[in-house]
Amino acid sequence: MLTLTPSALKAVSRFIKGSADPVAGLRISVTGGGCSGLQYAVALEGAARADDAIVECGPVKVFVDPASAPMLAGVTVDFRDSMEGNGFRFENPNAAQSCGCGKSFSA
Repeated sequence: MLTLTPSALKAVSRFIKGSADPVAGLRISVTGGGCSGLQYAVALEGAARADDAIVECGPVKVFVDPASAPMLAGVTVDFRDSMEGNGFRFENPNAAQSCGCGKSFSA
């Protein structure tokens, strides 16, 4: 369904270790908004929801809700730390258009 690069796995592992609350996995979803109409949301979660797809990416479990799943099929998630800023970047083969920041897209 989706892939986390080694850089993204390292960042997520660091965020999980630094969390004050127990973490079961990483939620990645698609919501309305952003400069291209749809945007990605990333959050640490204490548990999966009953209807989530659970994608195992090495040691990290990724939770994806049913509405987001079709838009995240084949997506590669990277984490970049650069002078322009750090954060997750998404390479989405389903996107008709993506913005320059790599955080929003249109279907």
